[in-house]
Amino acid sequence: MSMRSGVMKDSILEFFVQAANKYDFSLDITLNIKGAVVTGTIISAQEYFDRLSRLFEDGDEVAQMLSEQLEDAGEAAHAQDNAEAYFIHMKDTKVYCGDSKPTPSKGEILWRGKLSEIDGFFLGKIFDHKKET
Repeated sequence: MSMRSGVMKDSILEFFVQAANKYDFSLDITLNIKGAVVTGTIISAQEYFDRLSRLFEDGDEVAQMLSEQLEDAGEAAHAQDNAEAYFIHMKDTKVYCGDSKPTPSKGEILWRGKLSEIDGFFLGKIFDHKKET
């Protein structure tokens, strides 16, 4: 566990995040966070910000300004790819709370969370088999 200013985080999970940030490595993963289950694919911080910026690029003036700022944040994140990681970024994400259907249940969902808040993880994604058959 790495620890800074009293905040603990899983060093193995941080290693996966740093690999994503530095080498555009992606990995299907499922996280346990305070009773919720978050499943998806780890992506780099740069890819997260780039994808997020595209959501705003065709909008009005304010949306375009947000798009540019998010793109800048992605470039800054890539420039610091050797830095200690505090956040994990995921795509194609679903959040499960109990036995209910995942939230959201449709669409390509980007997700960002604090590494220090994650209780556990396993490699691989949870799939909705009812949807796939």
